[in-house]
Amino acid sequence: MITNNPNPNPNQPYQTTPTPKPGGNKTGFIVAIAILAVAAIGLLVTTISQNKQKTELSSSLSESEQLKKELEQQYYTALSELEEMRGSNEELNSLIEKQKEELTSQKNRIDELLRDSKNLSAARGELKKLRSQVEQYVAEINQLRSQNEELMTQNTQLNETNTVLQTDLESQKSAYQESETVRASLVSEKEELEKTRAALSTKVNFASVIKTSGLEAEGYKTRNNGKLAKDRNAKDVDQVQICFNTTVNEVAEAGAEMYHIRIIDPQGTTMQVSDQGSGTFKSSSNGDEIPYSMTKEFDYNQNATQLCANWKPNQAFTKGTYKVEVFNKGYMAGSTSFTLK
Repeated sequence: MITNNPNPNPNQPYQTTPTPKPGGNKTGFIVAIAILAVAAIGLLVTTISQNKQKTELSSSLSESEQLKKELEQQYYTALSELEEMRGSNEELNSLIEKQKEELTSQKNRIDELLRDSKNLSAARGELKKLRSQVEQYVAEINQLRSQNEELMTQNTQLNETNTVLQTDLESQKSAYQESETVRASLVSEKEELEKTRAALSTKVNFASVIKTSGLEAEGYKTRNNGKLAKDRNAKDVDQVQICFNTTVNEVAEAGAEMYHIRIIDPQGTTMQVSDQGSGTFKSSSNGDEIPYSMTKEFDYNQNATQLCANWKPNQAFTKGTYKVEVFNKGYMAGSTSFTLK
């Protein structure tokens, strides 16, 4: 067939369309089918890929939801378990509060990871750590509770022991107070007995004093021949002789006795010379220390005996009246006086 092709350019000759060859339509159909097949395969691949992504996304979402549910369950179960372990011990309660705060922080970290499906692996690891953390907390609290119970048991035993000791102490204190009362009573009785004994001893001593009789004291001078002669001139007298008789006292026991003799000068001073046996004795009447000039020891046989003692002080005598006192057992046994001109 000849097709007229209008030619816009009049200077060019008309062209004619070639007549298709036999079999050309078949080739084009095949090409079209091939193109459609390629497109279908690409669409199929895209669809499969999209379906796989959807499946993976759905799986991720399902696992994320599962992990969230597991997280919530473990978290609140742990809180409930910790709360049940609360008691009257303030230290344990404080520890539980601290553990609950740490669990809340751990839960918040896992919640943050679960917001992105890429972090599911990390979230699973943190969730596992949460389980271990709860087990550790429970074990720690149980250990502390066990230690606390043991301490309470020990404290109870100590209290019981303390009660026993306190009872024993009170008993001992009571016994001690009783013994102190008895001791004080015995001390008081002893003091009374001592007083009585002292009083009796004083009476006995006083009763056993060997009194003197015929007590005389005179001045003597030593003559050139060595013999003594009575003299009343103070400038000539070099010694004093004191003589007296012992009286019979049946209360006094036989044995050694002693007299303390005081020679008191006109000025009222007891004449004393240390190398001639002068000293002091205690008065049995008032306990005062009394100076004496010399002593006279003798063997008392409960009979009257005459005794004499000479006092030679190796010092000048003065004019005036001298007083002589004789003591036995601390009591006055006799006294006299003499005068020198």
